[in-house]
Amino acid sequence: MAIQKIDVAYTAVATAENGRDGRVSSSDGKLDVVVNPPKEMGGSGAGTNPEQLFAAGYSACFQGALGVVARAAKADISGSTVTAAVSLGKTEAGGFGLEVAITASIPNVDAATAQELIEKAHQVCPYSNATRGNIKVELAVA
Repeated sequence: MAIQKIDVAYTAVATAENGRDGRVSSSDGKLDVVVNPPKEMGGSGAGTNPEQLFAAGYSACFQGALGVVARAAKADISGSTVTAAVSLGKTEAGGFGLEVAITASIPNVDAATAQELIEKAHQVCPYSNATRGNIKVELAVA
């Protein structure tokens, strides 16, 4: 798969201190959070963790992509939600990897239309494009 060239519209910058057990802040000061490993991984669970931050970003981005494809299809997605469940675990090679399950609830369209919209959103979403071919991403309609 070739690396796709983009016309950059925005760049976010964040800095981590002390890895998964420290702090992450954005260059503009709008994000400043304590990060800790979850209890399931031996951490305190006192702060957020990188997987929660990734899930938040992916769900928000996917919801935005859903809006783009819904407008093109003239579909009513008012009241819709997108949930991203990001799982972290060991890979067969001994490292760590991620899996994502995206679930969309789109109450004002039928199930077939909802499925079509999330599949199209998956082609538009920058997070989906970044992860495609790298990690397992499942799509579902609630």
